[in-house]
Amino acid sequence: MKIKGFFLIVLICFGCSKNEARRPVNPKPSCTLLSETVGTSKVLNAQEVKGIEAYINKDSTQIYEVSKNGFWYVYLNKEIKNSPLPKFGDEVILEYNITDLQGTILYSKAVLGIKNYKVDKEDFISGLQKGIKLMKVGETVTFVIPSYHAFGIAGDGNKIEVNQTIKSTVTLLNIKKKKDENN
Repeated sequence: MKIKGFFLIVLICFGCSKNEARRPVNPKPSCTLLSETVGTSKVLNAQEVKGIEAYINKDSTQIYEVSKNGFWYVYLNKEIKNSPLPKFGDEVILEYNITDLQGTILYSKAVLGIKNYKVDKEDFISGLQKGIKLMKVGETVTFVIPSYHAFGIAGDGNKIEVNQTIKSTVTLLNIKKKKDENN
């Protein structure tokens, strides 16, 4: 019994005395993977933009405008009167659809229904979030949205593919202005 006790004490005293942290396999993180990924994304985005520009150049019936936010749009119905534009916190009521560039309907207005959207307070298609702020009540606009402002590298897991450019025709039905919080 004395021998077992002695070994136990020796084991406790000396067994844990020299713990060394494991060294990382690669002590210096490499930025090459990140820079390769960024480079690949830039190439893919440039190719997508060229495809969109080719599509727009073929469409002789419409004159598309380029937004500073990285999408293209054309007014199908433009209101001339001086109406307010949606702003942060306003609730807009709209109808929209989603198609691919060939015109195949991915999601129809009937399927998507009428959408109530609080401007910049809810998650929505990035390109449409910005595009809606260019619209007045009663206007209909077709947006051509690159994948990086739509569903990106994941798609929607259903009908919209990975890195797919989409078109969406939006009709702004109403704007409910944000109530002043001081009143």
